[in-house]
Amino acid sequence: MASERTLDPSTLGDHIDRLYRAAWALSGSPVDAEDLVQETFARVLAKPRRVRGEDDIGYLLGALRNTFISSRRAAARRPAPETLADRAEPVDPSTATRPERAVEAREVFAVIAGLAEPFRDALVAVDVVGLSYGEAARLLGAKEATITSRLFRARAQVARGMETTPQGVHGSRGEPNA
Repeated sequence: MASERTLDPSTLGDHIDRLYRAAWALSGSPVDAEDLVQETFARVLAKPRRVRGEDDIGYLLGALRNTFISSRRAAARRPAPETLADRAEPVDPSTATRPERAVEAREVFAVIAGLAEPFRDALVAVDVVGLSYGEAARLLGAKEATITSRLFRARAQVARGMETTPQGVHGSRGEPNA
């Protein structure tokens, strides 16, 4: 069994890119993803944390997911504000020279955000963050075979969503098939 250790706050920045991609996939919005990562880091840094193993990303992904769920529950209790059009997006140097890739990434993350929670969580953990199937299974409290099945279905749903989604228009997707 892995030994426990204190989470080193100075290493949190090493995981910001992976957590941002996971947050974007969970929320479907790059702006909400930035807020979600910031809120997750604020919660994690509020007090010393004990983690198991050598890699912090599993713990941080769990904290990100819990922060996301908590914020959704809190938002459901508040009246919905009027939303502003998503006109401006932060500059991403990796896609600034290839705008078609930025548009495609935005569409993919929107489709992922529309998946049912079990499928979305499995896809985010493995394909977006890069956890192994075993790590994702432990994090999500499921069997590894269940993660494999959810990933297969989630990937198929994302592929179908990308085929049927006109550029810039996204509806509700991801109802579980079985």
